[in-house]
Amino acid sequence: MGSRIQVCLLVISVQILLAAAQNNLDFAALNALKEIWKNTPLSWVGPDPCGNSWEGIRCNNSRVTSITLASMGLTGQLSGDIQGLSELQTLDLSYNNGLTGSLPRSIGNLTKLSNLMLVSCSFSGPIPETIGSLQQLRILTLSSNSFSGPIPPSIGNLFNLYWLDLSVNKLSGTIPVSPGLDMLVNTKHFHCGSNQLSGEIPSQLFKSNMSLIHVLFNNNALSGKIPSMLGLVQTLEILFLSNNQLTGPLPDLTGLNSLSYVDLSNNTFDKSDFPSWFSTLQSLETLMMENTRLQGQIPDAFFSLPLLIKVVLRNNKLNGILVVNSSNNNQLQLIDLQNNYITGYVVGTRFNSELILVGNPVCEGAQGTEPHCIIQQSNSSYSTEPKTCMHVTCKSHQISSPNCRCAHPYTCFLFFGAPSFNVPNSKIYTLLENSLMSSFQSYQLPVDSVSLRKNSDDSPIILRLEVFPYGVESFNRTEISGIAFVLTNMTLYPMKRFGPFFWFPYFAGAKKSSSTGIIVGVAVGCSLLVLLCLLAGIYAFRQKRRAEISEKQNNPFASWHQNESQGGAPQLKGARCFSFEDLKKYTNNFSDANCIGAGGYGKVYRGTLPTEQLVAIKRAKQGSTQGGLEFKSELELLSRIHHKNVVSLVGFCFEQGEQMLVYEYIANGTLKESLSGKSGIRLDWMRRLQIALGAARGLQYLHELANPPIIHGDIKSNNILLDEYLNAKVSDFGLSMSIADPKNFHITTQVKGTMGYLDPEYCMTQQLTVKSDVYGFGVLMIELITAKQPIEKDKYIVSEVWQKMDKTEDLYDLHEILDPNILGTAVKGLEKFVDLAMRCVEEEGAARPTMCEVVKEIENIMQIAPNTDSVSTSVGFEGTSNYPHSKESLIICSRALAR
Repeated sequence: MGSRIQVCLLVISVQILLAAAQNNLDFAALNALKEIWKNTPLSWVGPDPCGNSWEGIRCNNSRVTSITLASMGLTGQLSGDIQGLSELQTLDLSYNNGLTGSLPRSIGNLTKLSNLMLVSCSFSGPIPETIGSLQQLRILTLSSNSFSGPIPPSIGNLFNLYWLDLSVNKLSGTIPVSPGLDMLVNTKHFHCGSNQLSGEIPSQLFKSNMSLIHVLFNNNALSGKIPSMLGLVQTLEILFLSNNQLTGPLPDLTGLNSLSYVDLSNNTFDKSDFPSWFSTLQSLETLMMENTRLQGQIPDAFFSLPLLIKVVLRNNKLNGILVVNSSNNNQLQLIDLQNNYITGYVVGTRFNSELILVGNPVCEGAQGTEPHCIIQQSNSSYSTEPKTCMHVTCKSHQISSPNCRCAHPYTCFLFFGAPSFNVPNSKIYTLLENSLMSSFQSYQLPVDSVSLRKNSDDSPIILRLEVFPYGVESFNRTEISGIAFVLTNMTLYPMKRFGPFFWFPYFAGAKKSSSTGIIVGVAVGCSLLVLLCLLAGIYAFRQKRRAEISEKQNNPFASWHQNESQGGAPQLKGARCFSFEDLKKYTNNFSDANCIGAGGYGKVYRGTLPTEQLVAIKRAKQGSTQGGLEFKSELELLSRIHHKNVVSLVGFCFEQGEQMLVYEYIANGTLKESLSGKSGIRLDWMRRLQIALGAARGLQYLHELANPPIIHGDIKSNNILLDEYLNAKVSDFGLSMSIADPKNFHITTQVKGTMGYLDPEYCMTQQLTVKSDVYGFGVLMIELITAKQPIEKDKYIVSEVWQKMDKTEDLYDLHEILDPNILGTAVKGLEKFVDLAMRCVEEEGAARPTMCEVVKEIENIMQIAPNTDSVSTSVGFEGTSNYPHSKESLIICSRALAR
């Protein structure tokens, strides 16, 4: 008996030792991550992640089972040490754009992992084949990264997978099958849009025993026909294959009674009559078939579908008389048949939907004034209605919640890629608000209220969400991570009406906590230390003073490392270093009389150097982290940029806590001031073309000839300066970045820039490209001809031009929104100018021209525009009559092509 007891005790002791050893492995793995990550939670101290309640770590039986650190601002890489967490079930590092590098192969050792969520980070390289070892995986979402290479066929081993999201990456190659995605019969979501996938859609991808509800392969390079086997997937609700290179006949999807959203736009299918099987889809809510070579007449029965809401069939060859009998449907909101061959229409007495027939024969002649022949001004904005707040005055950095409580909200954007709602419907948004609040409350998050805002008729629909804290001024990091977790889960399990959507944070409002006692103790200790050093080191200080002054002159950034958030010290290629006292003297002690501008960064002062050269001195607000980053970026870039259409850097100052940049002085201020009339300068049509050309050449230089090339990141009229001869100069490089290859993009930690000029593709993917600059330049071109700000009174000038322009009319019938200052003179070439601007603001970056192409087209436009006296007499303007394409632009373009 005694020996049995001893054996039992030995077994128990071994089990305790093994458990302790496993515990130590968990700690070692997390500690290894802590060593290579920055901005880890302050609570990550002590030897026991479970017992010491490390933030974002959940345990079971003293083993780490969950890491949820979404939107924490983490930076670093995911090392192979993660494999030590053998009991890990959930890994969520989403919305940490500072996480880079590849996904380690050892991720495949986490065999108990059920949720792997790495949305909107900056991971790159191939998805490792070992991912197929995670056979317990239910959710795999790697969207909005830079993963490249093929989709690993081993993903087909994930038999328990519910959600697969690989969208918005750089994945290439064909869709893998046998083994591959065809083996995922229990998966409900295939989200693989916005990649570089090619080849045909394999016929074996779809089977009758599959559970798919979402098939999203939009924005790829898929070719060939859509396999008829797709019709076997009876559970399918959303089919999104737009913007590919698909050909062949349309498949017969009769019997897919759950199908609610179909988008096959912008493919080159065989010419075919409007498919009769569309009329059999009893659950259909949205049909998008733009530019798909449809022809013939739309069957009368189609518009009787009971749930139909939105129909977009633009740019096809549909003809005959349109008959809309919607007596069985009171939900229909939009029928868009622009640019077809419709000769007439008949609608029922109860028809009250929006009908657009612009570009059809039915709108020719006198009938062109009918409502359906005019694109109406859409007003689909929405904003959460606040309660009546009496006597609520918030601090300058706070805003009032819908419940009249002042706070600093957590803000993010929600993107709905396949919505079934189109026009304002407050019930829809109220439903979403209630669902959000219910989700936050179910996780016991201290949320007071939420606010939604929609500014325009965007497609996809973009909502700005503000989440207000309850009882405190702002959320802490733990609460922000909780909000991110809830939003991600709502993304994974969306309500049917909203369809698939994703989100990303606009900024994180967390505040770092600190201990008052520690601060006081450190302050007292430092004071004593300073006193002792002063008493003991006066002599040494005096001896070193001259050496320090000499070092500052040779290395003005010696103290830059004191603020790690600003990165390494600026690397310059020649720039004059000014002392603070000198700049103080040149600006008359930074007097208000010499202040010529102010913004979020700081103020700009006019100064006069001893050589009598005028300069503009940009002085950052003291203590501004963002200012430090912008200072570094602008200083590094401008120190090596030399072009007549880019503002020149004279020098800088970095001492006494000051960060100042010294530029050449540009006499006539910003383009925005001249367009608004503030400067008193009259800009006729030819002058505006010259300004557009100069700004375009400056951008062309940045994209194609600067070494390395540069993305400006904030093109707008406020950042285009006009010298004494009205030559345009691109300025303000605070948000700019260098790129090794102008075709590449950069992932940003948060969307930065100016509303109205922001590239929608950048907003969605956080991938800043040279085409983002092209979009901003397109908005600038529209601003040049309208003198309107991009967003005025909740109207977006780009949308206004799209809606009002009629290519059959003189000046595209834009007289109503054109600047009256150019209408009094000949404006030859304006239509081509508008065409170019509209190409620049295409929704997809790939459809936009390069700046090289923009320069050449503006030069062509100037050949047909009148060369007025106002231009020819302005010394300094670059003539174009003898040089259709400038030598400089041809050189730059040839170098770009050579790359």
